[in-house]
Amino acid sequence: MAGLVCYPSFCKTCGELLENRRDRILCSACLEKIRPHRAPVCPVCGRFFEGEADGHLCGRCSVSPPPFARHRSAGRYEGVLKDALLLLKYRRFRPLGRVLGGMAYEALKADEEFWRGVGLVVPVPLHRKRLRERGFNQSGEIAREISRRTGIPFDPRALKKTKPTPPQTSLEQKERMKNVRDVYAPERRHVLSGRVILLVDDVFTTGSTAGECARVMRREGASEVRVLTVAQA
Repeated sequence: MAGLVCYPSFCKTCGELLENRRDRILCSACLEKIRPHRAPVCPVCGRFFEGEADGHLCGRCSVSPPPFARHRSAGRYEGVLKDALLLLKYRRFRPLGRVLGGMAYEALKADEEFWRGVGLVVPVPLHRKRLRERGFNQSGEIAREISRRTGIPFDPRALKKTKPTPPQTSLEQKERMKNVRDVYAPERRHVLSGRVILLVDDVFTTGSTAGECARVMRREGASEVRVLTVAQA
């Protein structure tokens, strides 16, 4: 009887051998390098402030508040956290969605006011063409884990993306706002009405995508929309 051949697995960020049985895709040492953001933030849009003693309303929110009530990110879009998000999104390491969702929840769970009254977890949707290409919605995987940990119902079909658009990363701020305008629509209107919605996405940059999704859900009767992202660029 031929012997069983085992092929070693290596961490996709540092290249070290995965020796711990529980390690998948990334090693424990790399995961431990991900640190949640603890500095003050704008209480509405959640933008990180550096070198300031406390959070205050940022200039943008004081002039033109976003359609969502508040946003929080778990960490900065850099280092291992950025690498992990890129592996999930573009190299299709789907199990990282659960890892990152858990990390985001642990980083933000102490903010009781942020979670109070949330009735539904909804991911930012992908267009069906992009969904077929990727095989899954990375924001949906993150949102599913947050729902699992909190017990808040999860609905990946509450919103749909009606038109394919260029990636937001390739556009300037004004182009980003135009790129997402009128491309999201409710798919299951009845689940939004009267509820506080937690909208989940992978990365927050200008807030254009989150703002447009929140605008649509508020129009359909959501009482409030809050936004959670894994990282902020």
